[in-house]
This record gives sequence, C-alpha cells and structure tokens, in this order.
Amino acid sequence: MSQSRTAIVTGAARGIGAAVAQRLARDGFAVGVIDLDAASTEATVSAIEAAGGTALGVGADVSDAEQVKAAVAEVAEKLGPPTVLVNNAGVLRDNLLFKMTDSDWDTVMAVHLRGTFLMTREVQKHQTEQKYGRIVNLSSTSALGNRGQANYATAKAGLQGFTKTVAIELGRYGVTANAIAPGFIETEMTAATAARVGVPFEDFKKGAAAMIPVGRVGNPDDIAATASFLCSEEAGFVSGQVIYVAGGPRD
Repeated sequence: MSQSRTAIVTGAARGIGAAVAQRLARDGFAVGVIDLDAASTEATVSAIEAAGGTALGVGADVSDAEQVKAAVAEVAEKLGPPTVLVNNAGVLRDNLLFKMTDSDWDTVMAVHLRGTFLMTREVQKHQTEQKYGRIVNLSSTSALGNRGQANYATAKAGLQGFTKTVAIELGRYGVTANAIAPGFIETEMTAATAARVGVPFEDFKKGAAAMIPVGRVGNPDDIAATASFLCSEEAGFVSGQVIYVAGGPRD
C-alpha cells in the first residue's frame, strides 16, 4: 500500500477543527489546515509546528469549487497527496422556521453540504490513485432534530446520507467514510448559541451537562480522539458509520 501521510482538515482555525488537526499531526500526518482565510489558520499551524509537526495553512471557501480545487492542489504539491480528509467546516444561522431567511438556509447548506461534497470530490482523486483513504465528516446530534435549527439539522442529517453513499462507492479503492455526530461540545460556536438565547455560558453548560449521562459536556479533544481512530489504518473495516460522541446514546 502506497499510503501518503497527508491529511486535510477544513474549518481548522479553531474549535473542533483545530483539535482534530493537532491530533492528526501528533499521529504523524502532515496537515493541510484549511479555513476561510489563511491568516486565521496561523494559530493552529503554529501549535502543530511547535509540537514538532508539519502543517500548511490555506485559505479557501469550501463552498467555492475553484477555491477548493486550488486549496487541495496546493496541499498535494507542498505536503504530498492527501489521503485523509476531515470535513469539519461549518456555520450556524439559527432561527425558528417562520423567521428563517432564504440566506440563513442557503448559507448553511452551502458550507456543510456543498462544501463537504466539493472537498470530498477533489480529495478522492488522490485517494483512489493511492488506493487508500479515510474520510470523516462532522455531523451532529442536531441531525435528530433541534428547535431553531431546521437548516443546520437538515444539513447534518444530509451529511449522514452522503457519508454512507461515499462509503459504498469508494470502498473498493481502500477508502473508508464515516461521520462523527458530536453532542454538546464546549467551543466558540456553543458559546455563541448561549449568547443568542441570553444564557450565561457557564449556566448553559451546566444545564447541558445535567442531561448528559456521563455528567459533563464534551470538549474538542473528545472529537479529535474519535477522528484519530477513524483516520487510522486499523479502522479499515469501519465504514459508512455514524458515531455519536455525545456522552450517551442518541440515535
């Protein structure tokens, strides 16, 4: 097996994406750190390099086909052909259905669904050439339904169907595709949600923890650890799965 040790993580400037990028770097991957603009990736790239790893920051809007093509080509040229892809880039445009705008809907679909499609279509070229690959898509427990998130819940559910289909199509090339569905994870995004509903973040987290069987909220490293396994060689017989990393059963 000619396996390239290059991974791409989207939305990797902060939060879950940054944690996944740093974990994969510790696992021995050179990591293409992709976010909306290259400057925002500097903290993640610096953290990886400070720990002795290799990383390249690239600015790209994952919903733009030409930018995706250019970003993947740059990573392939400078780090080697990417055989691991973690589609993490995401945005929130929460609102109740009757107040949700066309733009709220379209923006969430563009980043989560179109972005994951474009990135996966581009990276699979390298994976099928190498006859090896790992794809991990970030879904969410919101895929099961969540008030005020008709757009986000739809996108995250859609990613599960996409993941299962890609697993079927690419399996013959030694490529696996799985999804991680996080529950409540302490990030800037959940802090923004707390602010939107007018609840102090510490109270918001306590309320969430009280409903989680393991008695705490999650952190980005919880997701990174699961991604590390799914991106590993030994996870080669796990494909088309959705793993809920939520402190309890959720499906």
